[in-house]
Amino acid sequence: MAQHGHHVASSQKALMLELKSLQDEPVEGFKITLVDESDLYNWEVAIFGPPNTHYEGGYFKARIKFPIDYPYSPPSFRFLTKMWHPNIYENGDVCISILHPPVDDPQSGELPSERWNPTQNVRTILLSVISLLNEPNTFSPANVDASVMYRKWRDSKGREREYADIIRKQVLTTKADAERDGVKVPTTLAEYCVRTRVAPPDEGSTLFYDEYYDDDEQLDEDSDEEEDCCYDDDDSGTEDS
Repeated sequence: MAQHGHHVASSQKALMLELKSLQDEPVEGFKITLVDESDLYNWEVAIFGPPNTHYEGGYFKARIKFPIDYPYSPPSFRFLTKMWHPNIYENGDVCISILHPPVDDPQSGELPSERWNPTQNVRTILLSVISLLNEPNTFSPANVDASVMYRKWRDSKGREREYADIIRKQVLTTKADAERDGVKVPTTLAEYCVRTRVAPPDEGSTLFYDEYYDDDEQLDEDSDEEEDCCYDDDDSGTEDS
């Protein structure tokens, strides 16, 4: 009983610190809230599709549920929005190494170092999920049909459009959710990028962009300035033209 109380106190402290950190320095493209203000173990996540990707303009809702012994055990991450993706189960659960318990399971094909450990946190989970959306793992798919379709799209360098078309249709269906929730979904780099107290260049952010993405809309002429807004070290705003 005493050990249970210790786990609760420890996990609540960890979650309070992480929530404050994410509020002070948000992760680009995410909005975090508590499902219930009195419950630190259930978080609601709004994911905004990055511009210039298949997910542009999308508003995807998810839930993160934390165990009592967090951060020693991983949370679960489930999409509430219907998602067509090789690594997302039909019920919305995300299949990703970082959320798997740190046990030695040779049959999984995962190294223990790829699995959850107490040094991971919500920020690393969010970055892993957004990376996974654009770079699925087709070696151990949760949705085999989506995996086959994705490989056809990838190997054809975008000529096989079925995978991309399904995602774009799903994006369009999320607009009603955004309107109902009173959320303005960012569609430009300037809107998508979040100004934080510390904004180091994110070299890995190119993972968000799809070289085969094809859309009639083009970035406006000041897109270079918008990109600077995202990735420069200066938090004073965009540069003077």
